[in-house]
Amino acid sequence: MTTKEHLQNELSNDFSAFVDFVFEIKNGREFVFGKPHNAIIKALEKVAERKTKRLIINVPPRYGKTELAVRHFIAWGLALNPKSNFLHLSYSATLAEENSVAVKDILELDACRRLFQLSKIKEGHDTKSRWKTISGGGLYATSTLGQITGFGAGTHEDDLFGGAIVIDDPIKPEDAFSDVEREKVNRRFETTIRSRVNSRNTPIVIIMQRLHEHDLCGYLQSVEPNVWEVLKLPAITEDGQALWEQRHTLEELYKLREVSPIVFETQYMQNPKPLEGLLYNPDAWKTYNEIPITARAVRKNYTDTADTGADNLVSVNYVETEHGNYILDMICTDAPMEETETQVARFLTKDNIEIANIESNNGGRGFARNVERLMRMQGNYMTRIEWFHQTENKAVRIFSNSAAVQNMMYFPNGWEVLFPKVYNELSGYMKAGRNAHDDVEDVLTGMIEKRNTGGMEMIDTDERGIIGVVVLTSDGSVWCRCVFDDKGCIVVGGGLSLPTADDMKGLQDCVCYFSDARTSDARKLVQDIPTLRAAKYKDSMVRLIDEYAQCMQMQRLSRENVSRGFINDLRETNSQSVYLSGVCVALAISRNQKLNF
Repeated sequence: MTTKEHLQNELSNDFSAFVDFVFEIKNGREFVFGKPHNAIIKALEKVAERKTKRLIINVPPRYGKTELAVRHFIAWGLALNPKSNFLHLSYSATLAEENSVAVKDILELDACRRLFQLSKIKEGHDTKSRWKTISGGGLYATSTLGQITGFGAGTHEDDLFGGAIVIDDPIKPEDAFSDVEREKVNRRFETTIRSRVNSRNTPIVIIMQRLHEHDLCGYLQSVEPNVWEVLKLPAITEDGQALWEQRHTLEELYKLREVSPIVFETQYMQNPKPLEGLLYNPDAWKTYNEIPITARAVRKNYTDTADTGADNLVSVNYVETEHGNYILDMICTDAPMEETETQVARFLTKDNIEIANIESNNGGRGFARNVERLMRMQGNYMTRIEWFHQTENKAVRIFSNSAAVQNMMYFPNGWEVLFPKVYNELSGYMKAGRNAHDDVEDVLTGMIEKRNTGGMEMIDTDERGIIGVVVLTSDGSVWCRCVFDDKGCIVVGGGLSLPTADDMKGLQDCVCYFSDARTSDARKLVQDIPTLRAAKYKDSMVRLIDEYAQCMQMQRLSRENVSRGFINDLRETNSQSVYLSGVCVALAISRNQKLNF
């Protein structure tokens, strides 16, 4: 066997050798084979060996699928058998014609002419979209929806590989979510493309990134589940490795997933998710231009520190009203706690947050204390920090509260641009199966669970009320608001942060501010409190303490009995709100006595 015959034999029997040979001649460098290319080559070799008649290859975009499965495969098929007839289709006629020219260029290489003499192009039958070899084979390239009648792929001879229908990206990505456009392509396959074969043994090869659960690949697998051999090549393999690191490292793939979870899951992981499988309807989120005037409005925050290294800290500032939560701003970051403590402290201060609920799981309690300390250093004496331990199952909580989250959350207009990471996570969160992140969903769920807790409970706006603010320590770190009706009776007693031993020792001043005001002005009062003494409302405070004592089945206490002992007793109760409000009023009255109000 001569050298030429040996090389011809090698290239005829080894598709990868053919690709390497041709690619180096054309580009002056070797083709870099990766895992996806080796898998595609093996699958196409089975087609050439007539072992596979129907093949689907799903691979991420820009991974060399067109170079291998269209240009080199069709050229290889014509080199093996110059009588082969190929029909090549793509969503764009221009792209199909470009591939047609590339195939012809390969066959007209001097090296290929010398090795495969019968592969010459027939004169007079040479256009971009259609050309023939002198042996009767050829290629017709057009769009999926183009004119293809009058041409058949394959040959009538079944003893040799005689060509194939090769479809590369039959639909544009932007058309994939259009039922009309998808149905056009699927119907076109059934009514026209499928019949464009010269033999029942002519193979059909479809190469594309998945775009929708009902794209052509999805459709064919549903109507012919046992007919099509499917080569699925996700960008992140089952063992958690990057499919082709020369194209995308694992870190780069994670970033792509963050940018657009749905696109990544569909086009890169070849796992199109039905929209009905999403937990939230992407088109049903509520937005606002301006927060409306409401009877009740409490400026709150909910913060969840990262559970693990892969999780994000999520913090949301919002206004809670009787008919929904109006989101002011959001933080979603994987920065370390030493950075996020300062960030969250400033975050709470800038939006005049009244109550910040911080999950104490996984270091959250220490985080909450540091945030509070940093806020006080910044001069923020308004925000009350309330930490709590979350023990309920996260997935169950998210699922069971999903309808309330979608119905009660109002995002600012343009939130998909303001908070892209949040938008993408919510848009791709699935009802079942593994989700990359659940931090945002967890926080929105917590905001629903914390509704109507803490803050001022407004009475009817048509009534007149007494809005009280009690500042209890010299640095303002322990404070409370109370709402009284026009007869001096308590409506709601607010809470306060758990005082430390230092707070108790450092009690140096207590000032009570009250003002007659409509309850609709409560939000303004928090920021601009008139300074009026509270002597005439002292009896209402005493009745409040007695009310708490009765609730806890404690002995009825008079004003003179109020002491730190009462505070310590309340500390042991199971009701944090009782304890907090009790401390507030007890300290206030104790100090009032000394001042002889």
